[in-house]
Amino acid sequence: MLNTKNFVKKLIEKGYTHFCVVPCSFSKYIINEAINNPDIEYVPCASEAVACSVAAGLKMAGKKPIVLIQSSGLTNMGSCITSLLKPYGITFPILTSWRTYKEGDSEIQHQHLATELPKLIEAYGYEYLILDNENLENALNQIDIFDHTYTIGVIKKDSFSKVELEDEHKLDLSSYPLRSEYLLSLNDKFKNTDTLFIGTTGNTAREMYHFMKDTNNFYMVGNMGGALSLGLGAAKAGKKVIVCGGDAEFVMHMGGLTTAGRYKDEIDLTYILFDNESNKSTGGQNSYQQHVDYIGLAKSSGFDVYENVINSIEEFNRVIKGYSNKKGTKFLHVKCGYDDVVPRPPVEAIRVNKFKGN
Repeated sequence: MLNTKNFVKKLIEKGYTHFCVVPCSFSKYIINEAINNPDIEYVPCASEAVACSVAAGLKMAGKKPIVLIQSSGLTNMGSCITSLLKPYGITFPILTSWRTYKEGDSEIQHQHLATELPKLIEAYGYEYLILDNENLENALNQIDIFDHTYTIGVIKKDSFSKVELEDEHKLDLSSYPLRSEYLLSLNDKFKNTDTLFIGTTGNTAREMYHFMKDTNNFYMVGNMGGALSLGLGAAKAGKKVIVCGGDAEFVMHMGGLTTAGRYKDEIDLTYILFDNESNKSTGGQNSYQQHVDYIGLAKSSGFDVYENVINSIEEFNRVIKGYSNKKGTKFLHVKCGYDDVVPRPPVEAIRVNKFKGN
């Protein structure tokens, strides 16, 4: 295991200037150190494609960026790699986790790339090296190789020693209701109805499984940023749909908003943004999106929005009641905290197609 603080310190000494990041639990400790350390800039990115393009701009302008992502997100970088980095000869370190999969595991979004990641990297025209997690000097030499060649660094689990976020970077969400309280309210309101609920990947879907036992739920464990578009497809097919999304999920593929808004007079689609300002399932880092006007973005995309940020169960229930018999594309921005530990749903619950019937 690499000493995370020493590793980042040495990277800074080598002149590396920025970490462009989409979080992964495998790299949460190096992310924490990047956030804590004032001598290197942490750049949280909405998607892996954004991280890739930002890093390319930094490198072309004379800086030395490093990109940190997870293996499923490497697919999001495909266009940037093949149509920007390769044609223009741009190289910088790309570090990706390699998520494994065992039969019966509920994290089915990692099943394909658990075996096929090398083929994906090869298809991009890259080679790969496993980042040495035992020898610091060798790991640093590998980073320099990644910086100058088309070689991707692959991070194995438990490669970095534990680093906690410093207090100044921790979030205090204690003034907001837990997301589970809102979900329990939805369960009471829509139990045993035909309404289709779609839960975005991460803790939102996990909490829906545990706190919405009587509703018709689809738990989307991967495809981050695609929950709204999935819901749009179901709504276009005639379903009444409520999408339970999150703040980091909202920005990953925002084009889904404008696409859905085009059909505002034809469908019944409600998008609930549960905003806990963080990436809970990948380490709880701040999503750093306090500058985003979620309501304004949804409104300009054609959604019928509730104009205020919701921060109480009573207000939430009142708005949901008003929306429940109203067609169109509807949007709510809900501030919330989260439960500390929520087990993943079993794979049997995840694989069930809840779109058919009714």
